[in-house]
Amino acid sequence: MRDWAELLRVSALFTVPGDALAGAAAAGLRPNRGTAYAVGASLCLYEAGMALNDWADRDEDAVDRPHRPLPSGRVSPTAALGAAGVLTAAGLAFAARAGRPALAVATALAATVWAYDLRLKHTPAAPAAMAVARGLDLLLGATATVSAPTATRPRPRTATGTAPSARAHGPLPHRSGATAPSGPHPAAPAAAPVLTGSKLVGAVLTGPDAGTPRGGAAARGGGPRPSTSRQRREHGAGRGGGPPATPGPALRTAAPAAAALAAHTYAVTAVSRHEAHGGSTLTPLAACGATTALGLLLARTPATAGLLPALPAVAYVRTAAVPCLHAALNPSPPLTQRAVGGGIRAMIPLQAALAARSGAGVTALAVLGLAPLARTLARKVSPT
Repeated sequence: MRDWAELLRVSALFTVPGDALAGAAAAGLRPNRGTAYAVGASLCLYEAGMALNDWADRDEDAVDRPHRPLPSGRVSPTAALGAAGVLTAAGLAFAARAGRPALAVATALAATVWAYDLRLKHTPAAPAAMAVARGLDLLLGATATVSAPTATRPRPRTATGTAPSARAHGPLPHRSGATAPSGPHPAAPAAAPVLTGSKLVGAVLTGPDAGTPRGGAAARGGGPRPSTSRQRREHGAGRGGGPPATPGPALRTAAPAAAALAAHTYAVTAVSRHEAHGGSTLTPLAACGATTALGLLLARTPATAGLLPALPAVAYVRTAAVPCLHAALNPSPPLTQRAVGGGIRAMIPLQAALAARSGAGVTALAVLGLAPLARTLARKVSPT
C-alpha cells in the first residue's frame, strides 16, 4: 500500500478538491451535488496523471530516481499503466454524472493530462500544458456545479403560474371576481403551454413570460406571474439570488480564477523541470516574482469580500514564493525540489483566496483547512 501511495503521491491529493470548490465559487454558485462529482473526477484524473507520469518516465527514473516505485520494482509498469487507464475512466464517469457539459470539460482535461505525460513533458510546451490542465480543472468545478441534474424537478406550471392539478380544486375566478364556468366555453382561450425541463430553465433566465407566445394567455388574462424562487434553488441560482447560471456564462465568469491558477501552475512546472539536477537560478527567481505578484493581486480584496481573501493570500506567498527565493539563491536539487513541493502545497491557499474573493468565505475556510493535512502527509510521502 505504501508503494502505491508513493507512486500516486497521495500527499498532493489535498491540493485537488479546492479546484472544483474555487470554480463553483468563481461562478457565483454554492457547492452542490455537481461539485462533488467534479471533485471525484478531479481526484481520479489527477491520480491517473501521477501513475502515467511514472510509467512514461520509468527509464529516466531508473537513472535519476532509482528509489521510485517503478524502477525499484515495487510496482510493475503494467500495473501503473493499467491504474492510469482505470482512474481516467473513473474520472470521466464521475464527470458524466454531472452532465454533458462537465463531461466535455473533463474529456479535454484527460486528453491534456495524457498528452503532457506521453508527449509534452520534455518539450518547451510542458509548463503551458500543465497550466491548461489546472485551469480546466477549476472550470470543471464551475461547469459541473451549474449543469448537474437536480435531485428533484419542480412541478410543471402553465404560463399563468398555475400547476396543472389546480383544476381539481375547483373553478378559477375571473379578474372581475366572477366564477368561470366549469365546462368548456367556445370563447375560452387556448390552454397555456406547460413549461418543463429545459423550457423551464429558459423561462427563469428570460423572464416569467418566457415560453408563452406574445400576447398569450398570461397577457390576456392578466394572471399572476409565476414564482421562480423554487426553480432558482433547484437549477443552480447564484448566491445573490439571481437567475440560474448556464455553462457558457459560468465558464466566462470563472475564467479569471482559472487563469490565476494556471499562471501559478506554469511557474511551478517551469521550476520542476530543474528539480532532478538543479543549477537554474533564473527560473526559480522568475517563479518567485510571479507568485509574489499573484499574491499581491489576491490580497487586493474587493470591498464586498472584506479582509478574508488577504489571509490565504499571505499564506500563499509564504508557501510558494519563499522556497523559490531560496532555490534561486542556492539552485541545488534539494532546494529546487523543496520549491516545487512548496508550489504544489501553495495551491491550497491560492484556491482559498480565489474562493474568498468570490464571496464564498465558508468555502475558503474549508479549503484552507486542508493545508495542515497536506503538510503532515507530505512529511511521510513526498508530493514530487
